[in-house]
Amino acid sequence: MRILYGVQGTGQGHISRARAMAKELARYPELDVTWLFTGRSKSRLFDMECFGDFEWRNGLTFASREGQLHYLDTLRTNNIPAFIRDVIQLDLGSYDLMISDYEPVTAWAAKLRGRECIGIGHQYAFDGSSPVAKANGLSKTIMRLFAPTTRSVGLHWYPFSQSICPPIIDLPETVPTTGNHVLVYLPFENQKTVTQWLQTHPEVEFRQYSPEVQSETLTNVTTCPTDYQGFKYDLANCKGVICNSGFELISECLQWGKPVLTFPMRGQMEQSSNALALDQLGLANVCDTLDPEALSAFLQNLRQQSSINFPNVAATLARWIRAGATDSPTSLAADLWRGVRISALNAPQQQTSKAVAA
Repeated sequence: MRILYGVQGTGQGHISRARAMAKELARYPELDVTWLFTGRSKSRLFDMECFGDFEWRNGLTFASREGQLHYLDTLRTNNIPAFIRDVIQLDLGSYDLMISDYEPVTAWAAKLRGRECIGIGHQYAFDGSSPVAKANGLSKTIMRLFAPTTRSVGLHWYPFSQSICPPIIDLPETVPTTGNHVLVYLPFENQKTVTQWLQTHPEVEFRQYSPEVQSETLTNVTTCPTDYQGFKYDLANCKGVICNSGFELISECLQWGKPVLTFPMRGQMEQSSNALALDQLGLANVCDTLDPEALSAFLQNLRQQSSINFPNVAATLARWIRAGATDSPTSLAADLWRGVRISALNAPQQQTSKAVAA
């Protein structure tokens, strides 16, 4: 079976999921997978060896400034004629199946040709049952039309509907420990502002990751260029994580029981909705901005959370794809959630545990 698997490259979450899927799909030699990445310049993709000779197109992405999504900048920076040309010229004739992790070139190429395209990703969980915040007509329209698919497997931290599966986790096989540093990943913020914010607590060691920084030590803050292996190592050994409200990194924190302080990119419906879900489930400390008081409160109450122990969703999905993806996402979700227990230790005022029944 020949598969075209499209992955949205904006941020690292989609690529992290793709790495987990690539590992599991590679177990089946009868599956010939071509990976297509869009949404980020090819020169800024790193640690891509597991995807082999992958395809790249410019695609579409979102523009942000100082931690806020800007729709006007998004329109200015995206080359719509080039996107349309890529969609029209993408040859699907040799593929038996198309899959999109919110990747628009693959999704729209399949739609225009009347071909099936399966969506696998977090964005497909917003089907009307998951918590939604800061939504308006424009954001809902973009969410629906950005990468349309014929069927979808949504991923979320809780089965808000019967077709939602647990997260796909991309973590090395290592035992996490609690070290002395706090990991910081706020790629949409001004990095100098982030560093200054962290330096208000000189007693705490921070490791600040971003593609916009160089390796250096600034008093108590070590800045680190984005690096897959180094980031995973520091995640495994940190005592807490400060990040935006993207889906994949927080999923990894929950899997390893890392306390999280998170705030959503302003103006971004998905991240605002993620923050709402985390707050409702009591799984993270949520704030709106680089709030000094929120940082102080988080650092004063750091303690290891119980890990959630999500199952190997990528392995299950790979088997499902190999079998022709004929079973419904509802049956997949029921099997994957069976026995998962979510402990909300960060929110003692709420119900402290939520058992997920199949």
